[in-house]
Amino acid sequence: MTLLAVGINYNTAPVSIRERLSFPADTLYASLKELWNVREISEAAILSTCNRTEFYCTSNTANEQFLIDWVAETKKIDANSLKPYLYTHADNQLIRHMFRVACGLDSMILGEPQILGQMKTAYQTACEAGTLGKNLGKLFQQTFTAAKKVRTDTAIGSSPVSVAFAAVQLAQQIFDNLKDQTALLIGAGETIELTARHLRQQGIGRIIIANRTHAKAQVLADQFKGHAITLAELPSHLADADIVISSTASQLPILGKGSVESALKKRRYKPMFMVDLAVPRDIESEVEQLRDVYLYTVDDLQNTIDQNMDSRRRAAAQAEEIIDTQVDHFLAWLRTQSVQTTIRDYRLQAEQTRDESLQKAFALLKNGSTPEEALTRLAYGLTNKLIHTPSAQIRDAAANERHDVIAAAHEIFKLNKT
Repeated sequence: MTLLAVGINYNTAPVSIRERLSFPADTLYASLKELWNVREISEAAILSTCNRTEFYCTSNTANEQFLIDWVAETKKIDANSLKPYLYTHADNQLIRHMFRVACGLDSMILGEPQILGQMKTAYQTACEAGTLGKNLGKLFQQTFTAAKKVRTDTAIGSSPVSVAFAAVQLAQQIFDNLKDQTALLIGAGETIELTARHLRQQGIGRIIIANRTHAKAQVLADQFKGHAITLAELPSHLADADIVISSTASQLPILGKGSVESALKKRRYKPMFMVDLAVPRDIESEVEQLRDVYLYTVDDLQNTIDQNMDSRRRAAAQAEEIIDTQVDHFLAWLRTQSVQTTIRDYRLQAEQTRDESLQKAFALLKNGSTPEEALTRLAYGLTNKLIHTPSAQIRDAAANERHDVIAAAHEIFKLNKT
């Protein structure tokens, strides 16, 4: 059995590639089932976020090509053209990688907490799809344990640094005072909620929440004293927005060049600051060609993200030490799994010997033997049967000068030297 993973992230692939490999929530369950049905796979899970897509599995082969082929075929991409963007991890390397991802050590924003929730969602979806087994399921559980310990024992999450925070920080650099600005937030997920919270903390003048479902938009709007609209109402409100931040799971752009150009005319070409945090992108890339629009993607936020990271970098060194320990714990668990069959067989053999000896003792009692005699015969008979095979093997080892077997017998049976 091999633990195996293939993936891409913000370091290895641009948005244009990452968005092609993304798995929307409404298709993830079915895709997991398809992946799990691949002949070489016994367990499977998929993590799909704005910044990464990773495929985890247990396999009967250490060659990852079958996994790459499945990804390429599923997403209609040539496997050879995809390979330069991919990374692979197996066994010990994969264990460490998953721990680091969950702790935010492999994130664009060091230590960001959202990835842990996204990994838990990937785990939950795989559980519901029935694609997890003992090994990969245990690895996810150990991953969550490692992440919790890192969060508790280090300052990795002490600074308010996230993609949402970086977007708001960039807005503050462009606008002197946010209290005079209107922010239009598209989506109603965790990232948009975090963005709204940061904007409210920085004194934003007005917040508009747009979502496909009005009820979800209204929940956020109520929380942050904003105004809720549907996506269909975007054209009539876009011109009001000085700041537009979008993060949805849509597979098609929400805002096109034409709609933004119309909004600019209504604004008399007053500049708009736009941040597209979605993968696939919510805002057409052609929008950045417009003269009075400042459009940023998640990749463009890296310079802003690099700030406010000193404490997290110091904490990261502590986190790596914790991860080392947690990796050792999981490897120890894996090693015990390899002998479970041996232990089970040994126990079954002992139980069979016990049952046979008990039946003989019951027979003695039925034939008139006293309880003392039956118990004595039971004790002697059970002892002889239990030690017969090990004694024979030890004598055979001595005859063949297998001192390693004799030493192992001393250790296994905890024998006192005489």
